Amino acid sequence: MFTAGAESLLRQAREIRDEELGGLCSRIRALLGKEDWGPDALDALRRLFLVVSATKYSRRLEETCVELLQAALCSPSCPEQLQLLCAAVLRERSPSRSLSLTCGSVQNAQQLGLVASVLLAQGDRTQVSIVGQCALRVLESRQPEGPGLRRLLPVMSKVTSLEQTDALSKRLGDWLRHASVQQGSAHSSGGFFSTPRARRPGPVTEVDGAVATDFFTVLSTGQHFTEDQWLNVQAFSMLRAWLLHGGSGGASTPDTDDRSELESSTLSVLSAASTTSHLLPPQERLREKAFEYCQRLVEQSSRRALRKADSELQKACLVEAVLVLDVLCRQDPSFLYRTVSCLRALHARLCGDPACVRALLPVAQFFLHHGEAAAVDAEAISQHLCTRVPAEHFHSPVLAFEFVRFCRDSLPLFGRHLSVLRASFPNLFKFLAWSSPPLTSEFVALLPSLVDAGTAVEMLHLLLDLPCLTAALDLQLRSSQAASEKPLWDASVRAPGCLEAFRDPQYQGLFQHLLRAKASGTTERLAPLHQLLQPLAGCARVAQCAEAVPILLQAFFSAVTQFADGTLISQLALLLLERSDTLFQVPEYQARMHRVLSSQFLALCTRRPSLVVEQAKELLEFVGSLGGPQDGGHMLTSVVWAIGEYLSVSWDRRCTVEQVNKFFEALEALLFEVTQSRPSAALPACPPQVITVLMTTLTKLASRSQDLVPRVSLFLSKMRTLAQSPAAGPTHGEEDARAVLTRATELLNLLKMPSVAQFVLTPSAEVSEPRYHRDANTALPLALSTVSRLVEREAGLLPG
Repeated sequence: MFTAGAESLLRQAREIRDEELGGLCSRIRALLGKEDWGPDALDALRRLFLVVSATKYSRRLEETCVELLQAALCSPSCPEQLQLLCAAVLRERSPSRSLSLTCGSVQNAQQLGLVASVLLAQGDRTQVSIVGQCALRVLESRQPEGPGLRRLLPVMSKVTSLEQTDALSKRLGDWLRHASVQQGSAHSSGGFFSTPRARRPGPVTEVDGAVATDFFTVLSTGQHFTEDQWLNVQAFSMLRAWLLHGGSGGASTPDTDDRSELESSTLSVLSAASTTSHLLPPQERLREKAFEYCQRLVEQSSRRALRKADSELQKACLVEAVLVLDVLCRQDPSFLYRTVSCLRALHARLCGDPACVRALLPVAQFFLHHGEAAAVDAEAISQHLCTRVPAEHFHSPVLAFEFVRFCRDSLPLFGRHLSVLRASFPNLFKFLAWSSPPLTSEFVALLPSLVDAGTAVEMLHLLLDLPCLTAALDLQLRSSQAASEKPLWDASVRAPGCLEAFRDPQYQGLFQHLLRAKASGTTERLAPLHQLLQPLAGCARVAQCAEAVPILLQAFFSAVTQFADGTLISQLALLLLERSDTLFQVPEYQARMHRVLSSQFLALCTRRPSLVVEQAKELLEFVGSLGGPQDGGHMLTSVVWAIGEYLSVSWDRRCTVEQVNKFFEALEALLFEVTQSRPSAALPACPPQVITVLMTTLTKLASRSQDLVPRVSLFLSKMRTLAQSPAAGPTHGEEDARAVLTRATELLNLLKMPSVAQFVLTPSAEVSEPRYHRDANTALPLALSTVSRLVEREAGLLPG
């Protein structure tokens, strides 16, 4: 995020009025009109760029000012800084009809790069083609390799014609393989003591200080660098994207149908290498140079760097080199024979070096692509990666993101090895528990591939315990990291009792289950850990994780309902009932979770209505065990509504009158309890939606068992009297009391005509169709309004 000062500047730039902007344009017009390239023009252009870039919509500039900006950009005498700002302002206004730039007459590579960036932002295909032709002309002219060529490379990466692609491929191969191995000379200050007898620059060195004996790469070090060495670095930075860009059109790229045949013969037949590289087509020649370059980077990455910055550069370059080798082997399987032995040795070396764990990801991706052709057990490599890395490096946010993105991108490659990834979901969730804000969207996309019928129940338990897992990982770091190291946990939270419990053998089994690396197929009741880890519930990291769980649960159930059968749906529904009152006590977590769990319970019941009859015993136990609604009564409301909706012969022929009577008695006792008890701090007032749903469900059950009608009518009459009493207002509020009174009156009116009550409260599947709610002649509201008119004395249709 921006600092407070930067935020203030951006806010001022967004709020600038058109009059002020017009005054700034007039000032720039005056300065550029007389070619005043001084600091005043520089300052004015900086302010203009800030204004036009601070908002997402285009700001209107004077046409004359725009014309002068274009003229300054194309002027050979305009300083480079001003041209950079002019190009930046014009890009912000693109696409625009007022631009009349052209690069046909521009010869300077540096200036061409700036003009081309504006034309590419315009998106005009004709101009883009001209840009490519001009860039090609500069490349073929063999101009002195100054800094302009470096600015031209990003432009050339966007051209598409075969001629331009071949030309750039040829130059990229030269820059990669034939850069100077001598250091650049220092720029002379031109002072009095400068002398032409300056020491000649020495050779470049390796990261360990040894003199380089092979060609220059991005890992070569020195005090100063020549221009072709800078081009070497830039060429490597765009190499993979360029290979992917030109790979589909290369002559040597095998078709998909032929690739498996080529790969299968790669290990037994070595590609003929007698042809010298300079006789190869440009694309093949570039691949050959890229292969040599990446092999040298792999060799350089094994050297011990003298500086920490060089060590980090080694890791980054090694990752990129392996990715490039992967592309090369996919485009031309003849490279596979020469790559496999190198990457096997590299994988063995990386497994023993915790500092280079990030490089294991592209190596694993390589073997997922080519493991079968290379006779390498990709499953074993993937299993080692998913077992070791998350458990040991879950606290690295960069590695966490890269690992999860690797899993997402490699899903098509896992194929029959996908079971390895699914079995490792407890380990992957450690990344999620520790870095939930940046990884939530990634896991939402990954979850459908991780969950299956065998792991759904275990995964749901772990999702509900995710904040608890965050606290346990915090304790694991506290107990294992050396005191001298910078703490990775929230140092403001002291938890000595938690640390003692973490080391206590009595709780080792529970902690080991929570921190397991692979799916165990079993579940453990972690309520004892909830109490032990309660002091960590206030940690910011735990709170962030708790906020992500509802989103993840939505993704989980969206995936599970695609394949779940009746047995799995019943298991998940019972799990929701069981876990609704055994959640980790994080502030506001239970209330949010009860809303999600209640909605998902209803969705499961809707998907399998017979669940209510099949799990009648468990539902009765759930209703009977509650002392009242908790956290707004969302879960209780959903369960009671499902009972009233689906406990019917029309949904399940196994439903009996005895079951209806048992549920009626349990719900009647619950309604009596929540309406007669006085509110207190421990037992707050019952929400009106719980009372109205209980009344409605009791009426539905009575309509299916006529013996219950007198009992529910009496109870509804008492509820109506209670809602009208003066004591109901202070307890529930006038609006809530009115809602209870209205519902009780409606239900009493319905029960006066049992046949209509059964039609309304227990509709058949046909009546549940949308037309019964839309058609004015057959609509369900018509039945309700008819009953209301029949039972009202004022209508005169019934004896008073």
